[in-house]
This record gives sequence, C-alpha cells and structure tokens, in this order.
Amino acid sequence: MSEQLFDLSGEYEAMLNQGIRLSGENMMFFLEGRLNLLRTRMSSHAAVSRVLDFGCGLGYTSKRLREMFPRAEIVGADTSLQALEAAKERNCGPGIRYVHVDELGEIAGGFDLCYVNGVFHHIPPEERLDALRVIYQSLRPGGKLALFENNPWNPGARMVMARIPFDRDAQMLSPRETSSLLSRAGFESTATGSLFFFPRFLKALRFAEPFLGWTHLGAQYLVLGEKR
Repeated sequence: MSEQLFDLSGEYEAMLNQGIRLSGENMMFFLEGRLNLLRTRMSSHAAVSRVLDFGCGLGYTSKRLREMFPRAEIVGADTSLQALEAAKERNCGPGIRYVHVDELGEIAGGFDLCYVNGVFHHIPPEERLDALRVIYQSLRPGGKLALFENNPWNPGARMVMARIPFDRDAQMLSPRETSSLLSRAGFESTATGSLFFFPRFLKALRFAEPFLGWTHLGAQYLVLGEKR
C-alpha cells in the first residue's frame, strides 16, 4: 500500500480531460454520473455517518460526497502526498478531512460506506486483494463498498485510457474479476450496474441508459459489496 495509486502532476486534470474529451464531456460529468448511480443503489442515506473516499486524488468526489451525505464525516485517503495537499487546498470544508492511506489503520473500523473510483486498475494484480482487505477492515459490519472501474469490455473506455498518459500501462479489471475479488476479500456483492453508454453526440439516447445497466457494457461499471 506504499505505492502511489496514481502519479499526480501539475497537469493531472488537463491530461484526464484530454482523454475523456473523446466522449464530449469532462470529468465532472462522469463524477456526477457515478454519484447518481450510487444514490439509486443505496437503500438508505440516513444510515451513512462516515464515508471513506479511497484513492481520493484531488478531492473533488470527497467534496461532492459531503454534499450527498451532509451529516456524514468524509475522509479522503490517498498514497500521494501531493494529491492530498492539493485536495486540502481545493476541496476541503466542514466535515471533510484527508489522510494518507497508511493512516487508515488508526481510524479504521467505523465507516458506513467506502467509495472507490478508477483505483484498482493502477494496483498490481497481486496486490489488489490486500488493498480490498484494507478497505474491508475500515468498514463497520454491514458497511458498503461502492467500487467503480473502467470497463475493458467497452471499446470507448479503452480508447480514452490509451489517450491518458498515466492510464496507458494500467491493467483493467472486468466486472467478473472485480466481483470475484470482492468475494475473496469477504464482501457479499449486493448490486452491480454499468453506466456511460453514449458519448455526447448521441446524448439523445441517454434516456435508455438506466435500462442498459444490466448488460455491463458501459464505459464504467459499479460493484456494490457489503461487509458480512
């Protein structure tokens, strides 16, 4: 867990948007799409009082999670000290704090929800199970893990990642692989879903996306697990 989940540079956002520009959208469009799907999959918001944003990067999702769960404490965790400093400057606020992943052992055990996006394709395959076990230990019994990943079954996702310098060497995980990993780490998979099927020039078709999630063919997918 001492390895950086991504290599932050001053041009991180520019590189990310350069890749996803192929879709006609920017990173905030995808952030909001993931949170909207999570909102539909979570049975109760009232039970969420502590949220872990694992691999928080620059903290944009941490800030939006606080708005989504306004009474919850949000903890953003990352291995990049540069990212954490940037997150504190750009996306801090009441109820939000940022810590190094190595510090999770000191505060673990009481999170109701862990959100993870686009982290595991940067973790070497032989280390992924250990990373999931760190998350498992951080959750309370019955706590949820919402894990989003880029879909190797989607040609658009592969094209976008090929355009992003820090994603070119990433090893993508299929929805089946991710579900299997969660099970091996002790999670019970409670829901899956897929999203981002149509680029902007086909946005008239996006009304159909909620009915296509079961296909697992969107550019990203969600596996929702629960700590047994």
